[in-house]
Amino acid sequence: MHPARARLVHNRPQQPGPVLYWMHRELRAHDNWALLHAQELAQQRGQPLAVVFCLARRYPLAAAAHFSFLAHGLHETATTLARLGIPFAFLRGEPGLAVADFASHIRAGLIVTDSDPTKPKRAWLAELLADLDCPAIEVDGRNVVPARRATDKAEYMARTIRPKIQRLLPEFLDPFPALAPQTQPWPAHIPSVDWPALLAEFGPPPEHFPPGEAAALHTLKLFLRNGLPRYADDRNTPLEPASSRLSPYLHFGQISAQRMALAVLATSSAPTDAREAFLEQLIVRRELAENFCLHTPHYDTIEAFPAWARATLAKHQGDPRPFLASESQLDAAATPDPLWNAAQRQLIATGHMHGWLRMYWAKQILLWSPDAETALARVLRLNDTLSLDGRDVNGYAGAAWSIGGAHDRPWPERAVFGTVRSMTAGGAAKKFDVKTFVDHWTRPRLV
Repeated sequence: MHPARARLVHNRPQQPGPVLYWMHRELRAHDNWALLHAQELAQQRGQPLAVVFCLARRYPLAAAAHFSFLAHGLHETATTLARLGIPFAFLRGEPGLAVADFASHIRAGLIVTDSDPTKPKRAWLAELLADLDCPAIEVDGRNVVPARRATDKAEYMARTIRPKIQRLLPEFLDPFPALAPQTQPWPAHIPSVDWPALLAEFGPPPEHFPPGEAAALHTLKLFLRNGLPRYADDRNTPLEPASSRLSPYLHFGQISAQRMALAVLATSSAPTDAREAFLEQLIVRRELAENFCLHTPHYDTIEAFPAWARATLAKHQGDPRPFLASESQLDAAATPDPLWNAAQRQLIATGHMHGWLRMYWAKQILLWSPDAETALARVLRLNDTLSLDGRDVNGYAGAAWSIGGAHDRPWPERAVFGTVRSMTAGGAAKKFDVKTFVDHWTRPRLV
């Protein structure tokens, strides 16, 4: 692993004891830089390695489907680790505190964990470090180019971060080594997980997205064969889209973006422009979102909007709205816009919405809300509760782009939006057959 991926976040004297990998963002056994680094350090120290995961008592806006997707995928990961002789501990509680207590109980000599710039994870890490006696290392296994190496400041837009990432790609876009079987015996007892009871507690996995590493790799294979060759032309249509449908797996860390990038680069059957267009979204745009949340602590508030956008939205706050939506009307997909209603029904039924449509969906909420602050809160509530890939840096950056012009520029001024970019049903009609999409998601029985 490239050393720039790892960051010492708790400088304490070295001490003997097993290595503990706290898995909370990269929920996979394969292609996991943090897990690989933890195993390498354990081997260097002549110590065994264990993996720990803690299910939080609460997580903002997470719904039952999210916990089910997580639990079923985690079962597969734990099974893989068991085959390799790596113990897996499942905890419940306040994650930072619970993991610190567990580390003390097993007398861990070192903790390795995932990097994550979101507020809940930052709070978890702070809780861990406040009650931890051994060193702790944070590893960026989410981004192809580690976020802190790419740039040390908030980037204005994609064009400012793109050259920085592209310059470093050859340095970081390495193939993954295999996770090795563990030969060091584990010195302490770790209670086994009653997986049948746990999975029954959370219910069946989402119908439209079977969880786990194997399902993620299968979805990637289908995309490489069927979607990638036409990605450059068909990525912006929600009708038979060329999109990968891998965002839930990326959010829950069940697949590595680096594995996807390597697979795309190895697919010679896809046109060059299709591969470049997908890698732009997978690497540059995703890592711009990571940069946004890393360097913008208030990423989920209107304070994250650029000054020009806050000013223009304030100027137009008193503009008449064509419709003022209530929360219940949004929840029930009962607005005057058939396309918005269809998109909302798709989100409710599947836990997924096409990327272009999600931007349109968010901007309509701005048009129907009394102010930008209310609109942003509504977008985040609906996206984070209904979408399997909600509560993610990409969602926060996307909401800030849609409502507040983040990573964008001023556009011609118009009512409500001011100089923030607008999107219209007429524009959608130029991209795809809106009537067919609306008809499909307006049927009494959604399929």
